[in-house]
Formats: sequence, structure tokens, C-alpha cells
Amino acid sequence: MSESTQTPTPKEKTFTGYTKEQGQNYAQYRLDYHESVYNTVIDRHSSTGGKFDTLLDLGCGPGQAARALAPRFTNIIGLDPSEGMITTARSIPGTEKPIRFEISSAEELGSNLDPPIADSSIDLITASTCAHWFDMDRFWPRAAQVLKPGGSVAIWVSGEAGPHPDVPNAKAIAAALKKNREENLLPFYEPGNLMASDLYVDLPLPWTIAKPVDDFDQSTYLRKEWEGGEPFYAIPEQLKEAGMDLFEKIMGTVSPVTRWREAHPDAVGTEKDVVRMIRREIERLLHEAGVEKGKEKLWSLATGVVIVIKKKASESS
Repeated sequence: MSESTQTPTPKEKTFTGYTKEQGQNYAQYRLDYHESVYNTVIDRHSSTGGKFDTLLDLGCGPGQAARALAPRFTNIIGLDPSEGMITTARSIPGTEKPIRFEISSAEELGSNLDPPIADSSIDLITASTCAHWFDMDRFWPRAAQVLKPGGSVAIWVSGEAGPHPDVPNAKAIAAALKKNREENLLPFYEPGNLMASDLYVDLPLPWTIAKPVDDFDQSTYLRKEWEGGEPFYAIPEQLKEAGMDLFEKIMGTVSPVTRWREAHPDAVGTEKDVVRMIRREIERLLHEAGVEKGKEKLWSLATGVVIVIKKKASESS
């Protein structure tokens, strides 16, 4: 990969500013990742000598990935810059092991806490669908500082989602979603959204940032893509039976939709809302394919990528 010339990604403001209510909606309607995503991370970490004492999940939001990975680790920490997200994460029960949720950014990486995240104390750092908001020039040196020798950084993100091929009139629905995205939402995309859509092909890595961090082992770099033929998100069977109300709520967790609604407050919840408009078009296309009114359903597949990078096991590695 060629040397990065990108400027640091602008500081994320949409999710950072989430209220407790927004954090709860996000936790309720944001899809979890498929077990193959988590297994890829764990298998790579384990096969390259990684240990399972302490997990640090960055941009943890309401704690989805931290909870999914918690059974494999002794200690689990979740960090997020959003007070609303952390308040939500702390309020959700259901894990056998306690998780320490704290407010901290990827660049601080726990240095602002009391006690702070100690040097050489973390076995695995994870960042799910959030690294495009990091200032990677500041993140990588700090990650190297807190990781144990031989520890890993695992970063993953989904690209654009489209209707599952089994959805009636799937091709027409995919075209409608693309048109809505390009005409209505693209003006509310930030550079980070575009980086995520491109599956992190331009994400600055330890050896491509302005001041390369040589603590990481480039020879162990892993990049695995999901091209849409296999699920990147876990789609429960009950979701396939859910209607278009749930579609609207899931779409409401997407940051360009949040920014569109902030710019059009009078349209929120009306027929002029950006999500309601595409919902009506999808419903029309489903009816065109013979789906009865009141029985409209939409489930999707998404592309995705997992990146795993190891810290060198020793100075001589």
C-alpha cells in the first residue's frame, strides 16, 4: 500500500453528541455483527500468539462488541467519547463478567481516566465501525503504548448495505436505495463515511502515517473482506419477519440520516422525512412485485472488512 498523504479524519461530532435517549435507540436498533466477523478477529489474534487477559473496545457505543467478545477475556474495558453512549452501555444488563465502561476518545485511549489505561496492559484493541472517525496519526502511537508485546489491533467496518437477493424486486429496491443515498444523503456524508463506504482502503496504517510507528509488524497484516455473499451482520430470523417500521428505526442509527434530520427538523416523522420517503418507495416496489399491503418486509446484506495488525512481540521482532 502506498504511503498515506491523508490529513487526519475530522473529529466526529454526531455520535459524540448523542443523548441518553439516542444511545438507547442505537442500542436497540443497531444490528450486531455475524459470528464470522468475531471469529475472524479471535482466530487471527490467537493464531499469532495473542493472549486473552484484557480486551479494550474503542468507540464501544452501547457495548455491543464488548459484550459479544467478553466471554473470551478476563477483563473487558469499553471506551467511547459519548456520554450518552456510555450511560446506555452501563445501563444494559446481561453479561456474566463486569465490563468497565468509560468516557474516552481513541486518541486519549484511556490516558484521561483515573486510573489511566496502563502501558503494555492490553491484549486486544477492537474498533467496530468507528475507526474512520479516529485521528490515526495520534491513535497508532497510543495503541502501541498500551498494547502488550504481541498484542493485536482489530478494526472492522461494513460498507453499503443492499436488499437480500431473496427480497422481491431486490434489484429495483437496490437502485432506489442508491438514488436516495446519492440525491439526499450524500451531502451529509463526512470524509469518515466515505472511508467506511470504501471499506477502509485508505485507512492510515502504522507504517503509512506521517510519523510511522515501527512497533507494529507489517508482515502479519491481515485484511479480509466480505463481498456480500456471506453475512457481515447477524440477521435474526425474527428480523426477516419484521415490517418497515423497524427499517425506519434501523436507518435512524446511520449518521448521515442523523445529520439530515438535524438540518430538516420540521420533516422528521413526517412523509417528507428522508427515511420515510425511501420507505414509501420500497413499499411501492414490493407491491409492484405482488407483496400485499401491510406485509412489506426488507432484510439486507452488507459488504464489510476486518483488519488485524499485531504489535511486535519484542524489540528485535
